[in-house]
Amino acid sequence: MATSISSDLSFDPDRAVTADEVPPVVADLAAGAPIRWIWANGVHGRTYRIDRGDHTEYVKWGADHEEVDLELEAEKLRWARTSVTVPEVLGVGRDSATSTWMHTAGIPAQSAIAPRWKADPLTAARAIGAGLRRFHDHLPVADCPWSWRIADRATKIKKPEDQVLIEQAPPEDQLVVCHGDACSPNTLIGDDGRCAGHVDLGSLGVGDRWADLAIATYSLSWNFEPANEDELLAAYGVEPDVDRIAYYRRLWDAT
Repeated sequence: MATSISSDLSFDPDRAVTADEVPPVVADLAAGAPIRWIWANGVHGRTYRIDRGDHTEYVKWGADHEEVDLELEAEKLRWARTSVTVPEVLGVGRDSATSTWMHTAGIPAQSAIAPRWKADPLTAARAIGAGLRRFHDHLPVADCPWSWRIADRATKIKKPEDQVLIEQAPPEDQLVVCHGDACSPNTLIGDDGRCAGHVDLGSLGVGDRWADLAIATYSLSWNFEPANEDELLAAYGVEPDVDRIAYYRRLWDAT
């Protein structure tokens, strides 16, 4: 039986929640420090922030689901942290037969979709692009044990009619260690307007750089006005590749 939590808890990142509104493991890790529920995904997973006064910590918690593996994400974070700025893993484990948690240290920066950066979409787009380039440049492809290439992702295609994407795959441009979920919220921006790190590395793996770039630009339109896609690509250091962008967005939507 999964750990139970309050079913009537409203998602409000500005409201501190009480110990009886969160999974017991989250309350135990907080040890009396204020807790805020800051994120919910589409598969019953939640992210909580613990405010320690001089620093923050985060706890991801979720019921088991084929799309989320927090123990694997912790392994990827530890691997990536030797080369790029990502959260330090403080702990990971199972709190029941059907649920898992991961505890990380916070990075002193804000998500690219924080109000400050939503009000400055040009700076945000440039920070996301430059940060993604640094991520790709610094992680060693030859040493990465995970794949995010088309053949591996194709196993998650949901609809039979989308299987054609396997045959339509474009030649790979440049292999890098992809973030795997390069949507805007997963880039952190410091007070200086530069990328300060990345979060949510559960899908990290080797793939074509356009697999990340297509989604990084795609996500701008979901979060900013204007989207500034060309500015993101310019900050990364590439010209738009219309065909690869279109393909990898279709693959993203299909999986």
